[in-house]
Amino acid sequence: MTKWIRSTDYHTAGEPFRILSDDAPVPQGTTVGERRISAIADGAGADTLRAMLCSEPRGHADMYGGFIVPPNPVAPGEEASHFGVLFWHKDGFSTACGHGTIALGVWATDTGLVESDPDGLTEVRIDVPSGPVSAFIERRGGRLVRATFQNVPSHVIARGIPVQTSRGEVPVDMSFSGAIYASVRAAALGLEVTPENYTELIKLGREIKWALNDSPEAQHAEDPRLSGVYGTILFDDLGRGPLGPRQRNVTVFADGEVDRSPCGSGTGARVALLADEGVMAQEDALEHRSIVDTAFGARWTPGPARADGSRTFVPRVSGTAYQTGEHRFMLDPEDELGVGFTLR
Repeated sequence: MTKWIRSTDYHTAGEPFRILSDDAPVPQGTTVGERRISAIADGAGADTLRAMLCSEPRGHADMYGGFIVPPNPVAPGEEASHFGVLFWHKDGFSTACGHGTIALGVWATDTGLVESDPDGLTEVRIDVPSGPVSAFIERRGGRLVRATFQNVPSHVIARGIPVQTSRGEVPVDMSFSGAIYASVRAAALGLEVTPENYTELIKLGREIKWALNDSPEAQHAEDPRLSGVYGTILFDDLGRGPLGPRQRNVTVFADGEVDRSPCGSGTGARVALLADEGVMAQEDALEHRSIVDTAFGARWTPGPARADGSRTFVPRVSGTAYQTGEHRFMLDPEDELGVGFTLR
């Protein structure tokens, strides 16, 4: 990696997203899901490059990004996606990323990769490992108004699973929204979702994730590649507002990483739980706030019934994303730190 590697960086509600397009590795595979498996095995050097871009001194323990890859093939007459993406973080390659999808939709229309309506709505179709998703970019006078991420059909997995933590036993709900999430009320752990509790929230998020990661509930029935608990959502209930429920959350994903945004796919996981229990009607909008008090709005439409007859919900999560910079990285062969290091 003596050549320069170029990236374009965005943030979505405070959470970083580093995009590589022209310099992105393209691991072998026919679909994005297959390319993800190849990337995990360092196909085309993808895992090495991921480590370099996430690790210090070029990144940090909470860095996030994506490699742009070709979209999935489609049958004649079907509409193809504009591109595919391999999402990555310090611990590997994820199956879904809502904040990243929002950033990619804005990036694609900012750069002209997808022609944008300067006074209307533009759909950016993206293939991700968990399935096809879309970002709907709304502009007025060319300026960004909002970006809305439409996720894959989402569903409840289980409720009230008892999990033993260092603060006692708590009931945990699990749901799927492109990835599997565990949800727990922060008050059940004697905490609130505030920056002052950041370290303790990370600790407990990791405890809950690893307690459930190999459980039967964390095994995805249709696609084993989607199995495992991706993140723990610790939330505060802020009561009901004029448009619907209001909550604040921190999502501790991968192995102790913290989403600064309200978490896009995690918001979808919360929507599935709230809609299923009747707390969030179809006409409602969830106000979902983050640990740094940025906000997403979310709604849902009915999805197709699952094989067991249970309901699914298609979340639509709205926010904004803005470019933060462009970068050129390289790895000097004489650099004794190699691809770098992380301290967490």
